[in-house]
Amino acid sequence: MDKTSAKKRLEELKKAIHHHDYQYHTLDNPEVSDAVYDSLKRELLATEEEYPALVTPDSPTQRIGSAPLTSFKKTRHRTPMNSFTDAFSEEEMAKWFKRAGDYLGRSIKEEFYCELKIDGFAVELVYENGVFIEGSTRGDGTVGEDITQNLKTVGSIPLVLPNKEKAPKEVIVRGEVFLNKKEFDQINKRLEKEGKQTYANPRNLAAGSMRQLDPKVSAERNLNAYIYDIVNEDVKTHEEEHELLAQWGFNINPHNKKVSSLEEVFKLWHYWETHKDKLSYEVDGLVVIINNNKDFGDLGSVGKKPRGATAFKFSAEEATTKINNIKIQVGRTGVLTPVAELEPVVIRGATISHATLHNYDEIVRLGAKVGDTVVVSRSGDVIPKITKVLTDLRTGKEKEFVMPSKCPIDGSPVIRDGVYYRCQNTRCGAALRRSLHHFVSKGAFNIEGLGPKIIDRFMDEGLMSDAGDIFTLEEDDINVLSQFGEKSAHNIISEIHEKKQGVSLKRFLYGLGILHVGEETAELLGNYLVSHKYLSKKEHTPEDVFEALEGLDQEELQHISDIGPQVSKSIYEWFKDKRNKKLIEKLEKGGVMVKIEKTSISRKLEGLTFVLTGTLQEMSRDKAKESIKKEGGSVSSAVSSKTSFVVAGEDPGSKYKKAKELGVKILTEAEFLKKLK
Repeated sequence: MDKTSAKKRLEELKKAIHHHDYQYHTLDNPEVSDAVYDSLKRELLATEEEYPALVTPDSPTQRIGSAPLTSFKKTRHRTPMNSFTDAFSEEEMAKWFKRAGDYLGRSIKEEFYCELKIDGFAVELVYENGVFIEGSTRGDGTVGEDITQNLKTVGSIPLVLPNKEKAPKEVIVRGEVFLNKKEFDQINKRLEKEGKQTYANPRNLAAGSMRQLDPKVSAERNLNAYIYDIVNEDVKTHEEEHELLAQWGFNINPHNKKVSSLEEVFKLWHYWETHKDKLSYEVDGLVVIINNNKDFGDLGSVGKKPRGATAFKFSAEEATTKINNIKIQVGRTGVLTPVAELEPVVIRGATISHATLHNYDEIVRLGAKVGDTVVVSRSGDVIPKITKVLTDLRTGKEKEFVMPSKCPIDGSPVIRDGVYYRCQNTRCGAALRRSLHHFVSKGAFNIEGLGPKIIDRFMDEGLMSDAGDIFTLEEDDINVLSQFGEKSAHNIISEIHEKKQGVSLKRFLYGLGILHVGEETAELLGNYLVSHKYLSKKEHTPEDVFEALEGLDQEELQHISDIGPQVSKSIYEWFKDKRNKKLIEKLEKGGVMVKIEKTSISRKLEGLTFVLTGTLQEMSRDKAKESIKKEGGSVSSAVSSKTSFVVAGEDPGSKYKKAKELGVKILTEAEFLKKLK
């Protein structure tokens, strides 16, 4: 985008984020999930990085939280209570560590302290002579809210340090107050039973509990806390801070640990990414801290975020992105399904580029338009779906989507059928399904692993309506579906990629599914195009082949052996159909290449057409066909006046009788073998 567009987008994003900040931090009533909020902030940060001159003091990237509630006494933190920058991939983590070294102008030891990033409520605790005297919220990072009385109700926060004799006179520590999932469910059930508003997640309930003016309410909620930082004590490493905290009697998360390389960070991250659901509390990533406190201190902060630590977030289940287009896919039952083409976004480790909108009523319910910024969700085995439209980010250029009045496959009228729109031609979906099954079959593109059941599933999920869609599939389109994994998705896409890079001309023509064009006719047609120099290169694009055949009239097509009036008409009409032209364009865009196979062919049987009937003793039917073609002849499946010879084995069928009626010369197997010598 240009600078003017970027400035407008930044204003929209700042307004939206400020609104969500207030809802989240001050009112404890968030309207979107953390993942959606993170996604908006990442877009804001990326845009500001691209246009640094547009960064303003009021940008959410320049501060941490919202102002404290006026109903609590304010308290100033000894040092800023910072939050962390976020990283969402191994690549981003590697860049973070490199930036740290570049900033210091020297190498930094790969030693990190990793903490589970609990989805709770950050607090600061102050102790004098081992006695808890004050507790506060983060607030805006400099000034927080005094919630001492509420924090005293948290059983895991000691009122007097168990080992105060080991601690200094003044101790200032920071940690996270949180609620176990079990407690969260029980409290919500009780609130629901009492007819009161429930909480969206444990973090919100923990925050709400800490902001109760009556400490008795906080005491009723079985909150917990882990402590992870010492503000006013000089120690060599962050690991030693945790050891001291444990010695003084604070509750320390037993899963936090020191690691000695980024690779170990990644290994730990992947472990908890898959095991986090077994924890009794919610976590959303790892906090990764450079363990050496001198290095950490020398790195300082950028804005209000320390350079020496970052939050390596787990894969989000939600993110924001834009609808670039809404296209229609026709399913195997003829139902028209609207599918949103999205600006690619990573959710739970998969790149999501489209999401089904199910039906037109769903588009109306969401109020979705082309160009909208939307929330996309992916949870567990559920396929990606659009759950919300962020209307406050609209620019006025969004476009309404209208269902087509004609089927994009066969041009038939579209009719309303309950909540669905369906092609009026009841055979449309079935024909489409058959054409896809044919396209991937053994004689055509021979795409192994993409069998009928899988094609049916992909059609039902809105992934494909014609053969062109096969070559736009990506691994993440498949592995987000239930019953599919990364390995099966990788195998399917690898097979598609292999087959599109050099399908033979015969297979390509056969795969198009032209009426009356079987494998043998497809080969004859291909050989004609090559021998008459319509196709003269080693490889051709689908459009090259289309243009070559589009230029042939029916009369010329009938000059090809075994192609009569009916077949030539079918071929001619197929290549004049505009819808087939669009299919060829999609195949071209998908990267399909047609290779011309060069074979060593003698001209002994050139111009001769053979029909085989009955059982041959010396060779199989397939071997006989191969031998004829090798010598320049052609094989037909039907006897006509153009047939040169009928080869009759044992128990010949109706073709033998037809040959006699037409006066076509009949060869015994022995006579046929002599011709091949």
